[in-house]
Amino acid sequence: MGKIVQFIKECYAELRKVIWPSRDDVVSSVKVVIVSTVIIAAVLGLVDVLLLLGVQAIF
Repeated sequence: MGKIVQFIKECYAELRKVIWPSRDDVVSSVKVVIVSTVIIAAVLGLVDVLLLLGVQAIF
């Protein structure tokens, strides 16, 4: 039981050393991820449509 308590104390001590990002940093990172996801989805959708049209033209 002592090892578990020591582990939890060490985890808490390590978490106190972490420099957490500010709210503005998190919001800007989320915006970048959302915009990137939308752009990649649009590109993949366009490639899918082009491949579909190519396959339909062949067959």
